[in-house]
Amino acid sequence: MRTIPAIFLFLCVCSMPVSAERDSLVAVFWNLENFFDTEDGGTGGTDREFTPSGERYWTSGRYWRKCNGVAKAMFWMCGRYGRMPDVVGVAEVENRRVMQSVARGTLLRKYDYVQVHADSPDERGIDVALLYRESVFRMLRWRAIAVDRDICGGAMKTRDILYVCLERDGERFHFLVNHHPSKYGGEKRSAPGRLAAMGRMVHICDSLLKCGERNIVCMGDFNDTPDGTAFSLAGGVLVNLAVPLAEKGLGTIRYDGKWELIDMFLVDAGLSGRARMDICFPGFLSVPDNAHSGLKPLRTYTGPRYSGGISDHLPVVLVF
Repeated sequence: MRTIPAIFLFLCVCSMPVSAERDSLVAVFWNLENFFDTEDGGTGGTDREFTPSGERYWTSGRYWRKCNGVAKAMFWMCGRYGRMPDVVGVAEVENRRVMQSVARGTLLRKYDYVQVHADSPDERGIDVALLYRESVFRMLRWRAIAVDRDICGGAMKTRDILYVCLERDGERFHFLVNHHPSKYGGEKRSAPGRLAAMGRMVHICDSLLKCGERNIVCMGDFNDTPDGTAFSLAGGVLVNLAVPLAEKGLGTIRYDGKWELIDMFLVDAGLSGRARMDICFPGFLSVPDNAHSGLKPLRTYTGPRYSGGISDHLPVVLVF
């Protein structure tokens, strides 16, 4: 019997209206774990590691395997939610070339994704970016908004917040893509950076609400769980849709055998009534956790060793 390629089955599913939610919009956020192209951009550091001759031996074959893996996950989401993701926010991508490879170099090319990306001052050379479907949305405006470095003594170099305003059938939607500073160097020492980033994000949203805007969707890797101190700044302005999932012990990363939910969506109160957040965990994104029970995300690298996965984070989905 001839075997039908799995990716073809995904495409077939996506051509059929299988979900009652097919008229809803679907947004995705995914930290793609050091997604660099294979070229040495001359910036040194992490960029040089991710080349064919670098420490990670990051070859064209590995690069395109990851691109196609991202596409496969999006087709899986289509099968689950009845439509291709309309908006996809990502973190830890090096540049526009990476986003172009995903959107135009894979089977996603038939779904008219357009990218929004700007280089940020991050020391590792990784940025946030956004894809949206041109057949669903019309671009109104976008900008990269810097986090106030002075709050952290002027020494912090972190990712900008990417703000994108899109229109659908005369209705405006505001998307903010975030990747807040990590806890590297200690939670207490790094906390001011996360507070600065959260404060900046909340200020943007508060300003939009005061201007009568709605349909505000904040997405990102916040490098903290929903009960973290920084999220107190969002109270009264945004609703954190990750709270119920965190209370069930679910998460997007796994550390020492425990799940932590650090990738999430926050929305305005008006949108929260019809929105829900899910964590996507198809089998091909997982591997047994041999040091502990259960499964963990199949990451691209485990230390310097290539593991062949897409990311150490699971993607999160917003249906609204």
